[in-house]
Amino acid sequence: MVKTGKSFLNAKKAFEGKHDLSLDEAVNLVKSHASAKFDETVDIAINLGVDPKHADQMVRGVCALPHGNGKNMKVAVFAKGEKAEEAKKAGADMVGAEDLMETIQGGTIDFDRCIATPDMMAIVGRLGKVLGPRNLMPNPKVGTVTMDVEKAVKSAKSGEVQFKVEKSGVVQAGLGKVSFDKQKISENITAFIESVNKAKPAGAKGSYLKRISVSSTMGPSVTLDSSQFAS
Repeated sequence: MVKTGKSFLNAKKAFEGKHDLSLDEAVNLVKSHASAKFDETVDIAINLGVDPKHADQMVRGVCALPHGNGKNMKVAVFAKGEKAEEAKKAGADMVGAEDLMETIQGGTIDFDRCIATPDMMAIVGRLGKVLGPRNLMPNPKVGTVTMDVEKAVKSAKSGEVQFKVEKSGVVQAGLGKVSFDKQKISENITAFIESVNKAKPAGAKGSYLKRISVSSTMGPSVTLDSSQFAS
């Protein structure tokens, strides 16, 4: 999304010449110049020193944000029998098997997280071309292919964030709302960066956290001093 408008240009002037800031400085700057009429999301983009084309340099994982992301997460679960009932009781928004597959194939993808029990993956696998590009494909590495659907649903609802490096070597996520107080935003950002650090692949060479940028949905970005997060 291209950001324009008077408020954005004014904020951009305030950000000029400010680079590699401390976390507190960056959060203050982003919060104080978020001027949209809605509660903007605090976004992070991390440029990593990896090449995702190589299997040993793939980065993916999950982060349980200490203060949630401020988003009402909609969760779909592929399960049958007792596990389907377990998912419903845990608060899943959509639960099913073949019927849920048909709904998704029909173009209805009204959810933010997709969870499946292992026995459902033969069905879910048919949706790879639909769910894959949207980063919604269940995966055991991030806990979305599991028999413990109750835990998975509750984790998703509490603001757990999944991440996966893009082809360009960037990891992006929304880590809360600008209405959150500064400490909560800072703690969410710290937790996310720590999770990305822990997911550092064996094949990564040289500098791993190359560039960390933070912004609000409609505002300009500011870079953080990466050295403060070195593992």
